[in-house]
Amino acid sequence: MAKGLVFVVLSLVIGILQSANAEVPAIFILGDSTSDVGTNNYLPGSIIRANFPHNGIDFPFARATGRFSNGLNTADFLAKLSGFKRSPPTFLSLNGTSAIKKRSFRGINFSSAGSGLLDTTGQTTLTLKKLFSWTQQKNVVPMGEQVYQFSTVYNDLLAIKGPSETEKFLSESLFYISIGSNDILGNYHSNNPIPKEQFLPNLGLLYEKHLRNLISLGARKFGIVSVPPVGCCPSQRIYTGNGDCLEELNDQARAFFSTLDTLMRNLSSEYKDIKYSLGNSVEMTINVIENPLKFNYTDVKTACCGNGTLNAEAFCTPTANVCSNRHEYLFWDLFHPTQAASKLAAITLYGGEPRFVAPINFSQLAEA
Repeated sequence: MAKGLVFVVLSLVIGILQSANAEVPAIFILGDSTSDVGTNNYLPGSIIRANFPHNGIDFPFARATGRFSNGLNTADFLAKLSGFKRSPPTFLSLNGTSAIKKRSFRGINFSSAGSGLLDTTGQTTLTLKKLFSWTQQKNVVPMGEQVYQFSTVYNDLLAIKGPSETEKFLSESLFYISIGSNDILGNYHSNNPIPKEQFLPNLGLLYEKHLRNLISLGARKFGIVSVPPVGCCPSQRIYTGNGDCLEELNDQARAFFSTLDTLMRNLSSEYKDIKYSLGNSVEMTINVIENPLKFNYTDVKTACCGNGTLNAEAFCTPTANVCSNRHEYLFWDLFHPTQAASKLAAITLYGGEPRFVAPINFSQLAEA
C-alpha cells in the first residue's frame, strides 16, 4: 500500500512539474556528501571517497561513481524532478569554458563529501577520529571554495552570453544547497568543542556570507536542505549504548534549522526578487524513523553496508557486510541514506506540506 502511495505521489509531482521544468535552464548544486556525485574522485589526496564497491551496487552497471549511496542520491532525484536525467556533472570533471559553451550545458554540481561551511571542516578527520587515524591532508572542497568555483562559471557565462542573458539564465536557474552536518559533527566530536550557543550562530553567519556571495553572482532561486537529525545516524547511535539516537546532536540540528529559517526570512525581505524553499530534514527524517512501516522500511537504525555494531564501526568497503533488501533500509552506510531514502526525501521536498518544506515546496520554487 505504502509503495503504491509513494508511486502515486511521485507521479503527481512529475505531472505538476512537466510544464515548469521546461523553464528551468540549469541547476547548480552545492553541499556535502548528501549531494556529491564524484567531486572527491578528482582530489588526489582525498581519503573521503566512495568510488569503490559496494557503493553504487544499484547504480546502472553497478558502477561506483563516488556517490555515498547504493545508487542515486538526493541531488540526483531533485534533478530528475526538475526535468533532468540526474545530477549535472561535477565541476572538477568539466573541461572549463568548453563545457559551458555547449548547447547541452544545464548546470554543475560543486558538492564535496566531508565538506562544510567552515574551511577547516573535512580537512582533518575530527568527525571520524574514533574510527580512523589518518593524517591531515587536503580532503574536500569547502563551501567557500565551491562558491568561488561558481564565480568562475559566472565569469565564463558573462563572456559567452553577455550580462543581460547571463542574468536571465541564472535568475531562472535553481540553486540547491545541502551543508552543515559535518561542521556540527566535527565540532561535537572535537577535543575542545565550541559551545553550541556560540558555534551555531557563527555557522549561520558563514551560511549568510556564502548566500550573499551567490546572490551577488546572480542566484535568485534557492532550494535549501537543512541539517538532518545526525544523531540518528548509525555512527552516532553506537555512542548511546542502547542504539537510540544521540539527541544532543539532534537538538543542534533543530537549532540550526531555526537559524536558517530566520536567515532566509531576512534575506528574502532584503532582496525582493529572491525565492526560496527550506526543507526541514529533521522533521522529514524523524517522521520516517517513527513510522517506518508506513514507508516500507524494516530497519531505520542499522547501516546496510558496514561492519560491527549496527554495521556502523567501519565504512562501506568491498569487504564489508552488505544487506540484500536495500530498499527496506533507511541508511546505506554509517552516515548516509540509501537510494530509497534519498528518493523519498526528494519527493517530500518537491511535493511536501509546510511541516516539511516552507514557505513553498521545491515544485513551487521551480514554477516561481
